[in-house]
Amino acid sequence: MTSIDDAIRLLQEIKELGGSVTTTVDKAKPVAKKVKKAAKKVKRAPSAYNKYMKMKLAKLKKKHPRSKHNVLFKRAAKSWKNSPERKRSMK
Repeated sequence: MTSIDDAIRLLQEIKELGGSVTTTVDKAKPVAKKVKKAAKKVKRAPSAYNKYMKMKLAKLKKKHPRSKHNVLFKRAAKSWKNSPERKRSMK
């Protein structure tokens, strides 16, 4: 059992004892379902583009520390178009 299941069970016991937690129990159930679904999801591996952008942004930020992030991101995205990593990922 997870802590969410335990919390729902405790709220239901309080309700049975005469406490007024009906709205709390009703709100907790959908949240618990969402948390369980999120826990089951597995992260995908980063794509070639993601890896390239991370590496290129780091280099650009080091070279131009005072530039804005969005400007550097645009430069990195433009450089992706002609990069050898892109050509390899399209095979």
